[in-house]
Amino acid sequence: MNRKLKYYELIWFKHDLPAGLSVFLVALPLCLGIALASGAPLYSGLLSGIIGGILVSVVSGSQLGVSGPAAGLTTLVAASIVSLGDFQTFLLAVMVAGLFQIVLGLFKLGLIANYFPSAVIKGMLAAIGIMLISKQIPIALGYNQPDFWTGGFTQLFSANNIPGNIQNFNEHLTRGTIIISIVSLAILILFNQSFAKNLKVIPAPLLVVLVGVAINFVLSNLSGNFQLKPTQLVAIPDNIFGNITFPNFSKLFSNIEIWKAGILIGLLASLETLLCVEAVDKLDKRNRITPVNRELLAQGIGNLTCGLLGAIPMTAVVVRGSANVDAGARTKLSAFTHGLFLLLAVLFLPFALNMIPYASLSAILLITGYNLTKPRLYKNVFSLGWKQFFPFIITIIFILATDLLIGVLIGLSISLYFIIQNNFQADYKVSKTKQHETEVFTINLNDNVSFLNKVKFRKVLDQIPQYSILTIDGTNCNFIDYDILEVISEYAFKAHDRHIQLNLKGIEVVSTTALH
Repeated sequence: MNRKLKYYELIWFKHDLPAGLSVFLVALPLCLGIALASGAPLYSGLLSGIIGGILVSVVSGSQLGVSGPAAGLTTLVAASIVSLGDFQTFLLAVMVAGLFQIVLGLFKLGLIANYFPSAVIKGMLAAIGIMLISKQIPIALGYNQPDFWTGGFTQLFSANNIPGNIQNFNEHLTRGTIIISIVSLAILILFNQSFAKNLKVIPAPLLVVLVGVAINFVLSNLSGNFQLKPTQLVAIPDNIFGNITFPNFSKLFSNIEIWKAGILIGLLASLETLLCVEAVDKLDKRNRITPVNRELLAQGIGNLTCGLLGAIPMTAVVVRGSANVDAGARTKLSAFTHGLFLLLAVLFLPFALNMIPYASLSAILLITGYNLTKPRLYKNVFSLGWKQFFPFIITIIFILATDLLIGVLIGLSISLYFIIQNNFQADYKVSKTKQHETEVFTINLNDNVSFLNKVKFRKVLDQIPQYSILTIDGTNCNFIDYDILEVISEYAFKAHDRHIQLNLKGIEVVSTTALH
């Protein structure tokens, strides 16, 4: 036992401790940035990261996965907070999401992600990326008016006096914020280039935060209008645990929207988690496979705890998981260690966190949004053909025009149509010959004939001309839907009236009297 303990101590000290520190440096700015994008208190993003690191890593069966707040949920979280009225009520929806995930795990529904078409999932993430970018642009510009898109940007082109409009728009921007945003974006873009591999001594998001703090320090000592306002800096309470917002349980059964939002959050979080688990498992050099049902249970327990303790919902996150692999992690202790570092930062370094400009976090989120909706993604999906691209682009359009749920449902409906069209278009084959002067038609039914071909099959039968011979051959058929049998049985009367000789092979005639 002591030898085994010493082995894990060595693994932790040599591999998982430095990996956990590296993931912490990546996760810290992302936790803050995602909370910012979600319209939630910033500390709620940190709490989500802490719970994901310390609690979920213990329950999960994933050795390399890391959980925390995810960019894919930001739009849904922001919309849910607004629609439910306040953050306390929203926390009830997070608890419902956790319970929903626990139910999925208990009923072993971890394969649910396999039933969502890839085109719809890609469209959903691309739409989230577009919305993420649109929400961060005004923060990156330091725009200080209530609504950037309707009260600022669009008014530039709303009248003939465009120079005057630009001047008015310019007065509401913050020079210091724009400088920090440009430098931050330049660093992130540079670090994404292949030639910058040797520069990655520290994670790019952390470097962006440090550079942003340094630029703000310099600008604060300059005269003019380059200084950032207090509202443009992170504000974490000194005593974070004394300022936590808890759910308002009195509203749990008073508003059905809480349950709707919770189930939608739980479903989206589960999809993102399962997709992430699959991606991280592929990166594992030891070929360990994460038990997906246990992962759903772990995420459900984590989100239930997030709701109870005032945190935004979490998922397993590809960015953190891949950073964990790249840092040389061996076991789940690295994810646990990253959670401990987040907790220590919240307890002892809130003053340092409050020096971070929102512009730095906004730049990180702009790149995150871009990665979700890269032009290359549209090109790749388009190259797969219309049946992939059409559901993809329709999902994006309807999510942007309505909301996430309606957009995904419409995308699913279109994908389902193409699936049905592909799978059931070859249920039968019609051939035609001639015996003397009489036309002879043969309809060979294939392995399985579904009711989905009922309309098309009936149309084919109606096109058989009078005074001909028709043979419907079902001898090679494993299954013929009852609806098709009814169509054939009904056609027997029509064939007699039209002087068509009908021959049935391997087909059972059913009674149709119940229809009259």
